Amino acid sequence: MAEEAKLKRTLTLYQVVLFGLAYMTPMIVFGTYGVLAETTNGFVPTAYAVALIAMLFTAYSYGRMVKAFPVSGSAYTYTRKSIGPELGFMVGWAVLLDYFFLPMVIWLIGGAYLNAAFPVVPSWVWIVSFILVTTVINLIGINVTTNVNLVMMVFQLLVLAIFIIMSIVSLLQGMGTGTIFSIDPLLSSDLNILSVVAGASVAAYSFLGFDAITTLSEETINPKKTLPKAIFLITAIGGLIFVITSYFLDLVYPNFSEFPNTDTAAYEIALEIGGNILGAIFLAGLIIAQFASGLSAQTSAARLLYAMGRDGVLPKKIFGFVSSTTKTPAFNLIMVGIIGLVALTMDVATSTSFINFGAFITFTMVNVSVIAYYFVKGQKRSGKNIILYLILPLIGVGFDIGLFVNLSSNALILGSIWVVIGFVYLLYLTKFFKQRPPDLDMG
Repeated sequence: MAEEAKLKRTLTLYQVVLFGLAYMTPMIVFGTYGVLAETTNGFVPTAYAVALIAMLFTAYSYGRMVKAFPVSGSAYTYTRKSIGPELGFMVGWAVLLDYFFLPMVIWLIGGAYLNAAFPVVPSWVWIVSFILVTTVINLIGINVTTNVNLVMMVFQLLVLAIFIIMSIVSLLQGMGTGTIFSIDPLLSSDLNILSVVAGASVAAYSFLGFDAITTLSEETINPKKTLPKAIFLITAIGGLIFVITSYFLDLVYPNFSEFPNTDTAAYEIALEIGGNILGAIFLAGLIIAQFASGLSAQTSAARLLYAMGRDGVLPKKIFGFVSSTTKTPAFNLIMVGIIGLVALTMDVATSTSFINFGAFITFTMVNVSVIAYYFVKGQKRSGKNIILYLILPLIGVGFDIGLFVNLSSNALILGSIWVVIGFVYLLYLTKFFKQRPPDLDMG
């Protein structure tokens, strides 16, 4: 009887960090800048700093849990094993909301940018092209995906560096505040805490990706050691990029209320400081960023489906299948691509309203899982263990819930509908809780 194909351990620390940063898409700071400036009354770097602190606490909890369970499935697996399979299923369902729709949003935004630059070509052509190319690359194999991401990440960082250097030159020439050192973008008498927290809730979108690497546990060399380091590095590096970039954006263009269009504010600033040349580089960087992020998002969504399919929570023959040739969950990759076609009938505002609902539920439950697994079940309750396994995760829970309640009403309504659908499916799966959902095979 032929041996069942399994995922292969080939990824190193730098590849995993690269994957997470590509998923986060550092240039997303430009895409959300205008909206954040309006929400925070100009204190964008402060909002990113608050979001970074919140995400570091959650990143700590992810690091603890991946040491305990170095397998595909991420928060879904952690909750199942530390608390219970029923709640684990619901967390997995919430994660699906995030992972399923994020690739679609990425492809949709990329199509919109390209349509703006080349209006002769319809958006649907760009969207379909994004989906086809990323799906083919992911089907070839995970190492090809990470190598493609390396090239794209270098280009993104280059665009960011050019933008910051030209911002500094413009500031020294008297543009904006006329100085490269100022506390005003971070803290001043005009700061409103509630506005900053509301902005941090939006800014947290940019951090999606540091948690996604846990879905690569079974493809990473020495995951118990590699993934905790990678999670922290991705969160810290990404957060610093967001804070520094938005800081210079604020200095160059402090009058946020004068943006003609908040959705394209950063692009307009790029044109102000560098003319058409920087505008073209900036646009190219955004498109490359969207493509790189789409690759990573599709990969993570497919591997989460693989973990749930292998459990039998979803049909195993389809979702638990791994190609014997490429060692990838091929059916899942194709399915995520097909779901991405929904972007043809949706707009960015509607599609993005779902995402953080699932993300904040996931982050909260990972923090709770640390308490349940180490402090409650493991009885690590003496000395520094109280700080490591109770206080730090509780702080993470507090931050995540604070960000969750600041989501828009549409996000809360649509997300709640998704949860209800998942609960009904759970009732069907367990025959109204007469039997447990199947456990994860740790072997």
